[in-house]
Amino acid sequence: MKRNLQPSQGRLLISEPALRDFYFSKSVVLLIEHTPEEGTFGLIINKPVHLKLNEVVKDFPQNEFPLYLGGPVHPERLFYIHTLGEKLPGSIHIFGDIYWGGDINKLMELIDLKLVGMDQVRFFIGYSGWEAGQLDREMGEKSWIVTQASHESVLAKSPEAMWGNMLKKMGYDYAIWANFPADPILN
Repeated sequence: MKRNLQPSQGRLLISEPALRDFYFSKSVVLLIEHTPEEGTFGLIINKPVHLKLNEVVKDFPQNEFPLYLGGPVHPERLFYIHTLGEKLPGSIHIFGDIYWGGDINKLMELIDLKLVGMDQVRFFIGYSGWEAGQLDREMGEKSWIVTQASHESVLAKSPEAMWGNMLKKMGYDYAIWANFPADPILN
């Protein structure tokens, strides 16, 4: 697993263990857009909110899709990543077979017709955003590790274990972080 890369579209930010922020503690963030001049847009991909999409979004076809916390910005808005590509007009390619956004009405139709499975799309409330230069400052503070994303990492079957599992794959120096206590003072 490549690590210590620079932030860019399609890469993952893995929070360092002492990051105490409510949203970003033990988080893995997929970078959707990153430009040093304009800032960064991403989605936390490892924090399900234990609600179903239908419990939060009205007028959506009946489904069992879980909902994830994408970040602290605009928590009233819905965002989604998927593997549908051109089947969803207006989608933006992130990397490999992973896309962001697209025609929500077409997506609702595909879900209603049972042509889209939970392994093809993830829904998020809110997003993670950094203004120009902010993520660079946080990188300088060693708040994040940057690594390459994969289909398996982005659509992991066990998102709650993703942070620790990714650190373990990065080698011993990072694997010890995976066992970092939630509150080191209580250790």
